[in-house]
Amino acid sequence: MAVSSDNEKRRHSRVGFSTAIEILIQADGKEVRLAGSSKDLSLKGIFAGAEEKFAPGTKCMVNVFLTGGIDKIELQMKGTVVRKTDNGMGIIFDSMDVDTYSHLKNIVYYNSSDGSI
Repeated sequence: MAVSSDNEKRRHSRVGFSTAIEILIQADGKEVRLAGSSKDLSLKGIFAGAEEKFAPGTKCMVNVFLTGGIDKIELQMKGTVVRKTDNGMGIIFDSMDVDTYSHLKNIVYYNSSDGSI
């Protein structure tokens, strides 16, 4: 199901997609692992629901765990927190490997109401 409105100027389709995620924040000589869940997902970023939130500009690693298949699949992306709300944080993906990109592309495609990416 696509989650976007006409007044948004998105270049990538965003879909509602809920799964377990882990966010690794490495800042100020500390490493913090947050368990949470995804709310929305696109090829460019994710909205992560988590108890603890970090300020925009914080660099992180996002691990998305895909379940439901025979093999356990874990997608890893480097990202940056771009916004923080009471419900979680928006993280933009800075980089990912080709396999992760292919998995994300399929997730967005198969969860989009109109098949757009």
